[in-house]
Amino acid sequence: MDIDSIRRAAKYIRESENLVVFTGAGMSADSGIPTFRGADGLWSRYRPEDLATLDAFLRDPVLVWRWYLWRISKLKFVKPHKGYKVLSRWYKEGILKYVITQNVDGLFIKSGIKEVIELHGNILRAKCMSCRYRASIDSLDKSSLPLICPRCYGLMRPDVVWFGEPLDESVIETAYRVARDSDVMLVIGTSGVVYPAAYIPFIAKEEGAKIIEVNIEESAITSISDVFIGLKAAEALPLVDKYL
Repeated sequence: MDIDSIRRAAKYIRESENLVVFTGAGMSADSGIPTFRGADGLWSRYRPEDLATLDAFLRDPVLVWRWYLWRISKLKFVKPHKGYKVLSRWYKEGILKYVITQNVDGLFIKSGIKEVIELHGNILRAKCMSCRYRASIDSLDKSSLPLICPRCYGLMRPDVVWFGEPLDESVIETAYRVARDSDVMLVIGTSGVVYPAAYIPFIAKEEGAKIIEVNIEESAITSISDVFIGLKAAEALPLVDKYL
């Protein structure tokens, strides 16, 4: 363990006025949610073109909804790990200003953080393909599939960004603005290869922010990181917190 890196990360965070966290699937992995690209990732067992594209949904919405409801059922047993608890406390104390996440699991909101920018949507919500009505899946009638909009009776889909779809322009622009305003960005568990989200740490760096990376292996972000901590998020964040 590199205690010097832990201490330097704590120093940057302690001196920051606008700390922003940017995360990928590695943050959720410590809570037992599989990553997409690891050896045990979701795409090692399922083909994305069969389950996570608009064409797949239009071809067989019942199959896609069954898969998403299965994933949601697994999330009900997932609790935010110790790293989430640290970030939640930092947020409540005013140290952490925003979280920008590529994850769709809703764990940051579950942990009590309100300023969360969800780049790829939220698996716990659905949206109507006709009238754009959004609702939590728990509030919808799931007695038959596919899910139907209670307002216009249109087809509801998971409120996530699928392969081949662009990010919501207003969401990514908000994320870029938050990145430009940050003075320290804590990057956790992302490969840094999924664009346009991967631009976010580089935007922060260009505006003078210190970049702290927490990852179990080096990534496309490591080359611009001021501090690299080669640990899991659930291990690294409590250690950094200890030295604040």
